[in-house]
Amino acid sequence: MIASLVLPRLIRTGSGALAEIADLLGRCGVSRPLIITDPTMVQLGYVDRLTGHLADAGIAFGLFDATEPEPTETSVISAEAILASGCEGAAFDGLVALGGGSAIDTAKALAVLGPHGGRMRDYKVPRMVDEPGLPVIAIPTTAGTGSEATRVTVITDPENDEKMLCMGLAFMPVAAILDPDLTLSLPKRVTADTGIDALTHAIEAYVSRKASPFSDQQALAAMRLIAPNLRRAFHDGEDREAREALLIGACFGGIAFSNASVALVHGMSRPIGAFFHVPHGLSNAMLLPAITRWSIPAAPKRYADCARSMGLADEAASDAFSNDALINELRALNEELGVPTPIGFGIAHERWQQLRPLMAEQALASGSPGNNPRVPSADEIIALYDEVWG
Repeated sequence: MIASLVLPRLIRTGSGALAEIADLLGRCGVSRPLIITDPTMVQLGYVDRLTGHLADAGIAFGLFDATEPEPTETSVISAEAILASGCEGAAFDGLVALGGGSAIDTAKALAVLGPHGGRMRDYKVPRMVDEPGLPVIAIPTTAGTGSEATRVTVITDPENDEKMLCMGLAFMPVAAILDPDLTLSLPKRVTADTGIDALTHAIEAYVSRKASPFSDQQALAAMRLIAPNLRRAFHDGEDREAREALLIGACFGGIAFSNASVALVHGMSRPIGAFFHVPHGLSNAMLLPAITRWSIPAAPKRYADCARSMGLADEAASDAFSNDALINELRALNEELGVPTPIGFGIAHERWQQLRPLMAEQALASGSPGNNPRVPSADEIIALYDEVWG
């Protein structure tokens, strides 16, 4: 099998790496960036840090600071209006995304809509969006989505509550800054949700039917970094060593799934987020133990490798022992990190029951379930939604 690999052109990593933003913009040919961020980044002073470095370098910039936590096309359109207005009489020539996956996903959407127009629904899968877009420099402040290293963006269509999966070269950032200092302020809930999201990326990339030797190594490295450090960062947010390990692990996970694709967990997770406004990482966490257990019979060695990389079993352990350890760990992790079931999140049972067929339909339409080792039917997806309910 021939694997096609896509990566950011430049990645700067390490404490204080944000200070290199001006140099990075120059290397990417960007002189008038539009910053895409959210109110929390403003409140924490991170935007001031970023713009201070730009001002010191004499770089003109614009600012959109109203990114939504789970971006919809409505918020993207608001940002698009600022992008179209230009900077000091000239067009913006690049985007700097500062924040979690939502800010980065918004910037990726603008990178395509700015030069090419249309609606986000015009770009959702199965279309592959490979047209050149505006360059994006991604600065993640959470260790989860890996969006700084993926050719994927997810934007919700407010007209039907569909989380639209969009893919292609146009959505790959040209550069990323991984500065663990920007993750020290993350609350426990966000640390947990984004961390399990990153772990899900790594596991699904490794067991994906589209996996390659390259993505395998990225996925296994991600698991080795994330598994022993997620609890540490959750219980002690100032643990810099754990924070940096999670940030790099999340990037490895992003590289892995961007080149191997995600699978059933993500396919079933997106509709939960769209219809019930569950944060993406949290909906992944709700699903991960049950779907992993259901999928193991189709790829027992692959899942056992995951357990070994996470430090749950040694190389001499049998696949059966390793897979039991993996399921037990995923359940224990959810319990320790306070991951609720859908009923615990406050979702009404009647509404859940009513939407299961549509959620299953949207999951299958995304294409992600087809990458799973065990490919489900719509009825099997509905049964899995029943299992994780509560």
